[in-house]
Amino acid sequence: MYKILRFLKPYRISVVFILILMFLQSLAQLYLPTLMSNIVDIGIVKGNTTYIWRIGGLMLLVAGIGGLCTILSSFISSKTAVGVGRDIRSAVFSRVESYSLHEFNKIGPASLITRTTNDITQVQQVLVMILRLMISAPMMAIGGIIMAVSKDATLSLVLVVVIPILAGTIYIVASKGIRLFKIMQTKLDKVNLVMRENLTGIRVIRAFNRQEHERVRFNSANLELTSTAIKVNKIMAALMPIMMLVMNFTTIAIVWFGSIRVNQGDMQVGDMMAFIQYAMQIMFSLIMFSFMFILIPRAEASAVRINEVFEMMPEITDAAELKLADHKHGFVEFRNVTFSYPGAEQPAINNISFFAKPGQVSAIIGGTGSGKSTLISLIPRFYDIDSGAIFVDGVDVRVMAQADLRAKIGFVPQSAILFTGTIAENIRYGKDDATKDEIAHAAKIAQATEFIDSMPDGFDSIIAQGGTNVSGGQKQRLSIARALVRKPEVYIFDDSFSALDFKTDAKLRAALIHETLDSTVLIVAQRVSTVINADQIICLDEGRVAGIGTHKELMKTCDVYREIVSSQLSEEEIA
Repeated sequence: MYKILRFLKPYRISVVFILILMFLQSLAQLYLPTLMSNIVDIGIVKGNTTYIWRIGGLMLLVAGIGGLCTILSSFISSKTAVGVGRDIRSAVFSRVESYSLHEFNKIGPASLITRTTNDITQVQQVLVMILRLMISAPMMAIGGIIMAVSKDATLSLVLVVVIPILAGTIYIVASKGIRLFKIMQTKLDKVNLVMRENLTGIRVIRAFNRQEHERVRFNSANLELTSTAIKVNKIMAALMPIMMLVMNFTTIAIVWFGSIRVNQGDMQVGDMMAFIQYAMQIMFSLIMFSFMFILIPRAEASAVRINEVFEMMPEITDAAELKLADHKHGFVEFRNVTFSYPGAEQPAINNISFFAKPGQVSAIIGGTGSGKSTLISLIPRFYDIDSGAIFVDGVDVRVMAQADLRAKIGFVPQSAILFTGTIAENIRYGKDDATKDEIAHAAKIAQATEFIDSMPDGFDSIIAQGGTNVSGGQKQRLSIARALVRKPEVYIFDDSFSALDFKTDAKLRAALIHETLDSTVLIVAQRVSTVINADQIICLDEGRVAGIGTHKELMKTCDVYREIVSSQLSEEEIA
């Protein structure tokens, strides 16, 4: 938890101001019982009305100052806690953005969402409590004890018995709660995971009539969270009745023994009433501590999970000494590249070497699991290779700034991803300052103009979350337009034509030829018709290069490529 408190540093002035306000509030609350005892012993007992009005007015003033300090400190502490929560969320988001895909997958999207929302909210709530109580509660407890002893040291022996009982109860309850709160956050992760899978996979679930199965999965995760929450709340709920019981018995004991001392003439009635007030203040300060101990265990568990995000160092970072490309533009070279996924028994790609240059279309084809998507994911450095080297514009990608490297690349992923917003905004995602003409031109090349024009608002039509209001082929064409508007040195199409019909596919590839004359084009494809006219076809088999060449060359020299072609084309088409 203390590591998270470093985010309070920009709010030092606010924290100091809160401490001053809470100090004044505590002084006011400690002073009021003494004034009250004076009214009873001097004003009421002796019948001094003037004294009652004077001290009563002073009590109202002190109470007003204390109330004002409470209101201001609550406002400032709430504003500070919300600001800290905002800063933590921003820092977590920035940290996650710096992760490679390995770290991202290691924690998991569902857990990252929980940590960014629920966990930070828990920390934010306990921070408000800390800011409000970290000065007032200790001062009220210590000040109350001092004032109570000053009123009657003998009667204070009641507190010597009571305070250890309360402190021990708080410690026992808090120690049991910490472990359960940690488990509770993990259970919440699981609920988020199941819910997220249900929302993203709703079409598949309904297509296979698996609603009941998913309902059972969700209810199972939900019940696990509920049972843990009930268990921890039972423990925490026991704290308040115990505190109130002890507090009430303390009041009875003070009245009992205090009345004896008053009867003996060793204590004034006003002092006994003030003593009761100080005892209540001590009790309430301990109760406030108990509230903190209810929240702190859960916030501690949340803080640990947030710190895990900060402490997980990204594997892929910019080199200490960065290099820039000199005169080359768009050249891509793989030199004996081998890569394995973390924990894999064997490499996903093994000893891959090839060269791609501007004005040339290089196609990558192979069976399922042959390493096609893995290979092109290494170019933008989504992962770091095990051995060998990848060069872009003659510079090893590991000594090139990641921002500079990715600025050279127009990447179209296998699964087309669109963002909430207009069509123009989604295309402009590839280039922030793209003009309307550039957006329209990119859409035309991507064969997207026809369906965009048919929409009510054209390029200003809204894309729903996840692109659910457009078809798979339309999403792919918009994704391609997003890459085209960037006019990069290297185009990477990761099976980006699979959702297109053959006519649209052919028209798009024909338009791409003229658009990418000065760029290097890498196409991953399953269909032979997509790669048949490529300048260079790289055929992969189980992570290795089975052959490199044109279609005619590979038909003569590569058995794997011939098998792929024969499985898709008839003998007449092959001939």
